Amino acid sequence: MNKLFTAALLLVACLPLSAQKKSVVPPKKALTADAFAIWKEIPYKAISPDGNVAAFTINPQDGDGKVVFYHLKTNAQDSVRRAAEINLTADSKYAVFKIKPPLLQVKEMRRQKKKKEDLPKDSLGIYSFASRKTEKIAEVRSYKIPEKAGGWIAYQLEAKKDVKPKPEEKKPEEKPKTLPDTLKKKEVKPKPAKKNNDTNGYTLKLKRLADGKEVSFGFVKDYTLAKYGQGLLLTTSGNDSTMKAGVYWYDLKEEKLTTLLEGKSKQKFKNLSINEDGTQIAFVADLDTTKAPLRYPKLYYWKTSEPKAAILADETSASLPARWIVSEHSTPYFSKDGTKLYLGVNPQPVVQDTTLLPEEIVSVEIWSARDSVLYTQQNKQLDATRKQAFAGVIHLQNKKLVVLANKDIPTVAVADEGNANVALATSDINYRWSDFYDPSGFNDAYVLDLSNGARQQVISKVKGNPNLSAKGKYAYWFNLEDTTWYCYSVATQKTVALTKSLKTSFADEENDTPDYSSAYGVLGWTANDAALLVYDRYDIWSLDPEAKIAPVNVTKIGRQQKLIFRYIRLDPEERFIDPSKELLLSVFNEDSKQSGYYKLSLKDNKLTKLLMSDHRYAVTTKARNADKLIFTRENFREFPDVWTSDVNFTASTTKKLSDANPQMKQYKWGTVEIVEWVSLDNVPLKGLLYKPDNFDPSKKYPMIVYYYEKNSDGIHTYVAPEPLRSSVNRSMYVSNDYIIFVPDIVYRIGYPGQSAYNCIMPGVTKLLSLGFVDEKNVGLQGHSWGGYQTAYLVTRTNFFKAAEAGAVVSNMVSAYGGIRWETGLSRMFQYEHSQSRLGATLWEKPLLYVENSPIFFADKIETPLLLLHNDADGHVPWYQGIEMYMALRRLNKPAWMLNYNGEPHWPVKRENRIDFQIRMGQFFDHYLKGAPMPEWMRKGIPAVEKGINKGYSTK
Repeated sequence: MNKLFTAALLLVACLPLSAQKKSVVPPKKALTADAFAIWKEIPYKAISPDGNVAAFTINPQDGDGKVVFYHLKTNAQDSVRRAAEINLTADSKYAVFKIKPPLLQVKEMRRQKKKKEDLPKDSLGIYSFASRKTEKIAEVRSYKIPEKAGGWIAYQLEAKKDVKPKPEEKKPEEKPKTLPDTLKKKEVKPKPAKKNNDTNGYTLKLKRLADGKEVSFGFVKDYTLAKYGQGLLLTTSGNDSTMKAGVYWYDLKEEKLTTLLEGKSKQKFKNLSINEDGTQIAFVADLDTTKAPLRYPKLYYWKTSEPKAAILADETSASLPARWIVSEHSTPYFSKDGTKLYLGVNPQPVVQDTTLLPEEIVSVEIWSARDSVLYTQQNKQLDATRKQAFAGVIHLQNKKLVVLANKDIPTVAVADEGNANVALATSDINYRWSDFYDPSGFNDAYVLDLSNGARQQVISKVKGNPNLSAKGKYAYWFNLEDTTWYCYSVATQKTVALTKSLKTSFADEENDTPDYSSAYGVLGWTANDAALLVYDRYDIWSLDPEAKIAPVNVTKIGRQQKLIFRYIRLDPEERFIDPSKELLLSVFNEDSKQSGYYKLSLKDNKLTKLLMSDHRYAVTTKARNADKLIFTRENFREFPDVWTSDVNFTASTTKKLSDANPQMKQYKWGTVEIVEWVSLDNVPLKGLLYKPDNFDPSKKYPMIVYYYEKNSDGIHTYVAPEPLRSSVNRSMYVSNDYIIFVPDIVYRIGYPGQSAYNCIMPGVTKLLSLGFVDEKNVGLQGHSWGGYQTAYLVTRTNFFKAAEAGAVVSNMVSAYGGIRWETGLSRMFQYEHSQSRLGATLWEKPLLYVENSPIFFADKIETPLLLLHNDADGHVPWYQGIEMYMALRRLNKPAWMLNYNGEPHWPVKRENRIDFQIRMGQFFDHYLKGAPMPEWMRKGIPAVEKGINKGYSTK
């Protein structure tokens, strides 16, 4: 052995240096849970308005990250650690952001039970693009910059900590002098200094970035900057000397402070609003300093030409219905042209009798079968209902208030950024009773005259959601019942069908639920409401709202070439489509799964191909004032790093900016490909097959089948090594020599479980025939709807060696009458119209509910089953998991159930997600690879050891 070892060393020494270097390259590692800590993500991406600097964060999944500023002209890069809440100024000169304290430091101090006020605070960072230097300001609570102007920043400081005086040396005690009581002076305690806190407000600094000049305001409760940087609007509780409590306007150009309303410290001033040009201001004030339960907020208004703000609307306004008030929960806003002020109003709320003791209050819920909304929904919506405001408008020229909405017609949408004199009101109030089983619902729609509130009904009981065109000339909607686009002319009061005569479908052609097919959607309106642009499955269509011109397919080739075109809105403030400009379209090839970008000219409907590849492209953001953009591209083997290009994706301008995960080269990964087969229902299907990097077709691999509905279009999705909350991590499993199969599933109404079986089993059989899948070691994994399908499959076949099912519906009979506690919704709609796809009530087809319920066939299960169902699941009641667990326990089947206390539909807390991935990995490794059974499976973890002993040990 020693001679062989010595000979081997001599042989290496004789090799050329290049060969020696090549021979010592370490082998690639398999991904484990340890990789979670080192894998990065890029949650923030932006480009400066002038297109010269890209900014993006590179953050670990749990820990301190950084923001990178990439100067595109010079390729220079700077970074600042722990940056968050990043904004780039409109003048392209600065980036402003919070700097978080080190996470480890915060955790350590929390372990030491430090008080919240003693924990380290955020700082403010101001990075100059010109100097490439960062100014830091300590202990900043919040900051704001003008949306469309540079030069200024306003920020609030944290409260200063109280510093306890050092103990002084004690002087020798002197014998007190005695005086007659009449000559003794009464000791007067000094008034305690006012402190910065949530009640009093905090110090606000206004900083001019060019020269650093600052203005300070004390005890500020709320503040906002005008859109174009004309001024700063703030409210303060006052400092009793130089500034009284009230609302103030600081003109940034004149550097002048104006008092808009002076009040008292206990009065509330909120909901600040500034118009587009900074000449008008509105806010809401509650001037009552008592604790009366019924409040009477007042809407104040100020123009720069006026000395003070004045009441514009309150409970005494003649135009308000009796016992209505201005809403304190709605922020008023101006129309873009400044001629109108929109506000919220509401009836006086019902208030509790404050003289009653707690034991004197009757607390009972009365559930009526004729309640328009389920009581459980009412409970979930209680806060929103109490704060509900109804739209009103004030015409500022004559100060006329018009109430636009009420309890019967609650929803109002304005047009032309509030400039139009019409609005659209919609209501589903008359049809809400049936929402608990029919989610598509009905709507009534009305055109409102903003000058007097007069209503003209557009449509009644339509299965659709009417909207208003950009300029307000038309109301339009997609009718789910006849799958047709309609348009109503405000001027002529006539309705026309826009697509009824076309053979092309504008509704989901692949819908396999027992409900109406939804529309593919709207691109938008062209200038002056000339045309409505809508999507079919593939193409973009231009529709004449008057139906005088025949519909035009502007992309033409989509359906023919199976290309799905969709518009990318590069300007987030775009209100209509400019037909003189070229549109950037995303494109996806339904057959090849390639994606990329095309360019469309609406002048001549010319399509130009810009880019197409085996990637997924996303998050395209354009510089506001330059033809530069940033985007991401990814596939299974490529992390979605940040790229830049011009708007034509010219090769010479396209380059990669980030490299967030260079360590990926050290790990074994995998490949993905499309596989095809035919279901037992004779439907052609596709699926994704993930193989290990070192795949050997002569070997036999264990395989896990994961599914939900359709996944094959996601072939180019990167799967980071991270603790996923509900599914196997495809990258990690193939790195550990598993094969992962993800089949598409289509459904027959009434037979969702059988449909899953009919799609999945022939797909598995197809793969077995290729010879590289170990037919004795195939597992199943699914969550929620996938968890249900897993539970169903193991009642139909004992082929699978092991299965994990999360948040299962095990009993459709009991689940049908259950509640989705996250929303308070009844579960009935899911079975009659939605994902569960039974298409009938329990009383119409009771056998379907039984036949599709795994619980009734649990005695057939031989597959070891790992269940996950959390006790705070708001989507699938966790008693469904309990029913399945108890059935398996009673039948003495191999089963385990994980319940992460307080977690919802899936584990959210990172440590819980890591734990779930480790346990699921151990479960499959044991059954599919023959690894030793861990302690938690072998013996269980008793309640007294919960949170102490994880039971991962396999010894």
